[in-house]
Amino acid sequence: MLIQSVRHTLGEIDSFLSQLTHEQYNFPCPELSGSSIGQHTRHIIEVFQCLLIQYDRGEINYDSRQRNATIETLPSYARSCIQMIRETVDKPDKFLALYQKVAGREIKIATNYYREILYNLEHCIHHQALIRVAVMDMDNVEVDENFGLAPATIEYRQCAQ
Repeated sequence: MLIQSVRHTLGEIDSFLSQLTHEQYNFPCPELSGSSIGQHTRHIIEVFQCLLIQYDRGEINYDSRQRNATIETLPSYARSCIQMIRETVDKPDKFLALYQKVAGREIKIATNYYREILYNLEHCIHHQALIRVAVMDMDNVEVDENFGLAPATIEYRQCAQ
């Protein structure tokens, strides 16, 4: 269920990106403090890539992720990266060590793959919500009503109706 949710959410982003022009993808949006949809998309992709690349060694450090400007400037390349993540995200759960700098010091936290996939999913949805705000005034861009909404919010809204 978790992997299907990740694939679904990444599919929403892929579908959304398919509508954008190169200019819309790269436009410094005032609603995003001058960052672009491409920069937010790159960030989503790179956090997922970091987990997938570092999975085999069992140690995850999101601070050491690769930063690839091509992802943030070429929507077609971003979409191919999303497809690669969707194809490779289904891995067995296993224990991992998460390394993170906090207040200038590196800490180590025990975690597992499924917990980190859940973190990535929530992180992705958070950035989708930001992107949604940025495209509200863009012509010819349709955004699914659930784009950028947490699953609990979607469920709550369905029950409230």
